[in-house]
Amino acid sequence: MASKYTAIDLFCGAGGLSEGLRQAGFHVLAGNDYDAAAGATFAHTHREAKFLPGAIQDIDAEDFLQAAGLRRGELDCLVGGPPCQAFSVYNHQRGMHDERSQLFHEYLRLVEGLHPRWVVMENVTGILSAGNGAAVEAITDGLRKLGYSNVQHRTLKAEEYGVPQERRRVVFIGNRVGAPIVWPEPTHGPGRLPFNTIKDAIGDLPLLENGEDRGVTNYAAEPCSYFQYLVRDGSNAVLNHAAPRLSSINIERMRHIPPGGSWRDIPFELLPNGMKKARRCDHTKRYGRMKWDGLSCTVLTKCDVHWGAYIHPEQNRSISVREAARLQSFPDWFEFLGSKTEQYVQVGNAVPPLLGRCIGEAILKADTYHKAAATLVAAE
Repeated sequence: MASKYTAIDLFCGAGGLSEGLRQAGFHVLAGNDYDAAAGATFAHTHREAKFLPGAIQDIDAEDFLQAAGLRRGELDCLVGGPPCQAFSVYNHQRGMHDERSQLFHEYLRLVEGLHPRWVVMENVTGILSAGNGAAVEAITDGLRKLGYSNVQHRTLKAEEYGVPQERRRVVFIGNRVGAPIVWPEPTHGPGRLPFNTIKDAIGDLPLLENGEDRGVTNYAAEPCSYFQYLVRDGSNAVLNHAAPRLSSINIERMRHIPPGGSWRDIPFELLPNGMKKARRCDHTKRYGRMKWDGLSCTVLTKCDVHWGAYIHPEQNRSISVREAARLQSFPDWFEFLGSKTEQYVQVGNAVPPLLGRCIGEAILKADTYHKAAATLVAAE
């Protein structure tokens, strides 16, 4: 049964990938992250798992095996996303020289020590060009040397799997059992189900004023989309829904920005000094206001209106942590701990659970097919 499949999550953050695997049918047994606030959220929302805090360099495979109650080779799937800042397209100094780009060696060290049947590693698209392809080659060769002869990587678009956000992630999948690599089939987009829009995602959440924090509150309306039914399952209240407090000058700027608009709609005299010299073709997302019928831009670790399209479609404010979490497809019962700044970081760093779920289901499909084929061969 799928519920017997086990997983351990390295660099787990708040646990977006773990939540997706859980929805797919995995039993997540343990997780690790250096970020204390993210770890508190993971422990709070994954109470069936053991959280191991601290730098991964200080944790041995035996620590994970003991926490999970397993022996080497018994784990079904090891997943993880080594910190990606060094590979990010937003980091113009990215490259293999950055020490953060070497953390995948720690992942490989634990692959060797845990010897899982399946491995999954995810990262930003910048990893494809890092070191002129050296990062991808090192990951692939490293896994193959450890016995994972079948390793593939692919760029997945989160919006094609029901996430109401334009987000690209590079995913590596491999196994040592001889099973085929099965990639999740896109479910949304042209010729498929329509994309989940921003209105589908956050249209039922309560109104907020700039800087307002109403604590735990009720929903503003009954669910009006399948996505809202999905994320509201198991929840009867709205958590983490507080608007950041922006300056009066930013509020004045927002009043001039229509849905789908940006900094170009702000009167020249109200623009930040640094943007008064910008060309009209520059900074396309800055001071962007969302459109109800569109997709969100990539949710980053700061939903800062100066850096992206994070202005609410109708209200003159930046989106809340809960709205960012909805755009990442987190369920509403999933409560983020720590300061608001830390909560935004946790949401922005996460793998969207819906994408994680599709990856998990693809692995289960491939593994089930492989086991069934092996049974037929043995019976002949």
